[in-house]
Amino acid sequence: MSIEVKSHGRFHGIYWVILEGERYLATRNLTPGKAVYGERLVRFNGVEYRLWNPFRSKLAAAILNGLRKMPIDEKSNVLYLGAATGTTSSHISDIVGADGSVYCVEFAPRVFRELIANVCKYRRNMFPIFADARKPELYRMLVGPVDVVYCDVAQPKQASILAENADMYLKDGGWTILAVKARSINVARSLEEVYRMEREVLRRRGLTIEEEVHLEPYDKAHKVIISSLRK
Repeated sequence: MSIEVKSHGRFHGIYWVILEGERYLATRNLTPGKAVYGERLVRFNGVEYRLWNPFRSKLAAAILNGLRKMPIDEKSNVLYLGAATGTTSSHISDIVGADGSVYCVEFAPRVFRELIANVCKYRRNMFPIFADARKPELYRMLVGPVDVVYCDVAQPKQASILAENADMYLKDGGWTILAVKARSINVARSLEEVYRMEREVLRRRGLTIEEEVHLEPYDKAHKVIISSLRK
């Protein structure tokens, strides 16, 4: 089987894996031998990589759709709201590496148990937090200042939830990533109207919109919005 691995070119810790002429997004596996969500593991020159499925990860979809700014880097500290079973957060764990941190907030008990048992148990840079992201004060003792707040929650006030957490935890000059699930916010309004409403919330809360990326064909009625905190 023909395998080749190349750096992404723009983003640290992200790679292109070429298998039999087909190109796939990937991250270097922080826990070799262990997959998280059934993703394929491949080895090249003694290093193991995890193929990153854009149909399972909104961040991967955004990257494939031309994302220009990727604020998560080596050694970054990331607050991840809505970590679920760890699909995207585990790839972020690969990117930030052993010297970075991913604080994983999740509120659903069964999902949280899976996150711990299947992912956080094996990744020392991932810290599971059983809490409601709408109440960021509840985990103040567990989370320090972070470089990035990533929000992927199925709630009607997604931008507000992100902003509340950014107010409490985001460093000056830090970044936010909001995965807007338009139909979780409002089923009656048009998609563009929902996106506009979320942008306005972020702006009112002091965040500067830097980039927006639609996620079709990987996800319908979804958009990733990248913002920065410039004080």
